[in-house]
Amino acid sequence: MNSLEQAEDLKAFERRLTEYVSCLQPATGRWRMILIVVSVCTATGAWNWLIDPDTQKVRVSFFSSLWNHPFFTISCITLIGLFFAGIHKRVVAPSIIAARCRTVLAEYNMSCDDTGKLILKPRPHIQ
Repeated sequence: MNSLEQAEDLKAFERRLTEYVSCLQPATGRWRMILIVVSVCTATGAWNWLIDPDTQKVRVSFFSSLWNHPFFTISCITLIGLFFAGIHKRVVAPSIIAARCRTVLAEYNMSCDDTGKLILKPRPHIQ
């Protein structure tokens, strides 16, 4: 394989990698927004739950206190469900792909940035 064919292969690989990473960006943005909204709802519900005078007194059981604050209970269950569904992986998917590519490309004295662009490192001089 000559150097022209190798260069074309590298360009094709780089185009495909950047295309794949860029296709992940819209979905990643949506998952980030969902995570932010549910986290803010959970934090707001937790604050309202904690400052409730009935919650601060011992006379109310834990489950009846949760029953009295459905906004917090539902948002907390939703947040836990999202984490069990793997939202934490979906939010950082492009960086996971880039990190795995960097690991593989290191064997070939290359790397890539977070967008998928290849970084060619200088060849080591063997003496």
